[in-house]
Amino acid sequence: MSIAISVIIPSYKRTQLLVRCLKALLQQRFEKDRYEIIVVSDGPDDDTKRIFNGFAGYEYPALRYLPLPAKKGPAAARNYGWLNAKGSVIAFTDDDCVPDLHWLDQVYQHLKEQEYAAITGKVIVPVNERPTDFEKNTAGLQLADFITANCACTKAALFKTGGFDEDFSMAWREDSDLEFKLIANNIPVTRVGTAIVTHPLRHATWGVSIREQKKTMFNALLYKKYPRLYRQKIQSAPPVLYYCIITAVVMMLTGALLSNTPIVLAGAAMWLGLTLFFIYKRLQTTSLAPAHVAEMVVTSVVIPFASIYWQWYGAVKYRVLFI
Repeated sequence: MSIAISVIIPSYKRTQLLVRCLKALLQQRFEKDRYEIIVVSDGPDDDTKRIFNGFAGYEYPALRYLPLPAKKGPAAARNYGWLNAKGSVIAFTDDDCVPDLHWLDQVYQHLKEQEYAAITGKVIVPVNERPTDFEKNTAGLQLADFITANCACTKAALFKTGGFDEDFSMAWREDSDLEFKLIANNIPVTRVGTAIVTHPLRHATWGVSIREQKKTMFNALLYKKYPRLYRQKIQSAPPVLYYCIITAVVMMLTGALLSNTPIVLAGAAMWLGLTLFFIYKRLQTTSLAPAHVAEMVVTSVVIPFASIYWQWYGAVKYRVLFI
């Protein structure tokens, strides 16, 4: 029988996560000769290739390993995967996800008789009652409209939209860009709550929230392409709190240059009050463990400046007025 569904998984040097994902995909309650699993390595990666070869010997489903010659990001990896796929339905998930046993069956049931269509499934992120800030942000995936952890498109729809924009070279906003392309091309995106993927939490290194701010530059690219949809679905207004915090610091510096103590004190009071408010917001529903509280205090001082820096960096790079 011919391949009906191709599963595309971008991966790069995350072998333990990939093994867990592959094991879940190999156990799908779907005809084994009707789907293929394509792992695309985002650049040369001997460990991923070795792990993948360890699954050799399965007759069905078909397993294919496609390495990119250089690291280009998950968008490029997914494009390389679906362009080489045999199925008329393309399902996307990530190497840190665990698809439900009936995931592919549910995907196929909703797309098998359609030419131009897409679905977005349900993502489950198991979190504690008081998660860390990183865990809380990861749990936000459960509310996302369309994410590559769990989505699928007909191959015809991907050809019509052009697939993923490879200018999104990090794992950020490339899925929203595809969603907006589908909307712009009048291709329906259906939410399918029975197509389930679990996204287990991973350990995050200290200060990860600061490093994550670099991704903000891709907000500018998405805004440039789809300003109305960006404001409607991603961010309705600029990050006013961040700008106010930065303004307070500018007041302090200006006052110091002018030797004007009242301006320095006013700026300092404004900065302290707004920063404490930011810290409170981040800790309101997250872990109160001493180490986590200390991390939130330190990173909350840095994040407004890092975020706006990368946002303006993106605005300059992509030549768009984005504040």
